[in-house]
Amino acid sequence: MFEVRWHGRGGQGAVTAAELSVYAAIEEGKYAQAFPSFGPERRGAPVVAFSRFSDKPILIRSDIYNPDMIIVLDPTLFKNVNVMEGLKANGIAVVNTSKPAEDIIKRYNFPGNIKLGVVNATRIAMDILRMPIVNTAMLGSFVKATGIVKLETIINVVKRRFRGAAGEKNAEAVRRAYNETVFVGGDG
Repeated sequence: MFEVRWHGRGGQGAVTAAELSVYAAIEEGKYAQAFPSFGPERRGAPVVAFSRFSDKPILIRSDIYNPDMIIVLDPTLFKNVNVMEGLKANGIAVVNTSKPAEDIIKRYNFPGNIKLGVVNATRIAMDILRMPIVNTAMLGSFVKATGIVKLETIINVVKRRFRGAAGEKNAEAVRRAYNETVFVGGDG
């Protein structure tokens, strides 16, 4: 089983991204589940979503405390949320940032055994969508980091979720982030 914890802020689409990643996995014949962790959050407040992927039925129905991967949609969350908490040794972290990976490693004291991916998903979203909603861009980074689903499968799922021109633009954000995500450390 592969477990992912998505960290974002209300309105950034972390919950939707977790759901879309699961829909793509199910479409490819895998078992998967996604769910949010909500409190009295409002737009801009920290939000956590979870997704699990497996080749076998998933019987667990709890939050994810020791993820294989974390995806951080907003790097300002590092200031007040321990996004690294419980990340497995040799895990994967993908961060939306305009900074190079080396700066993120130093600033947030990333262990050397973590594979860190960085992508400027905010710039991608602003260029393509004209708004800072980074969830679909981060899906491209998720696919590149894990290979759990094929890029074309996630693009098809995104196009079905966001119809017409919005679907095409979000698909472009997925592709561009997939191509622009850079990894350091770990195995990568």
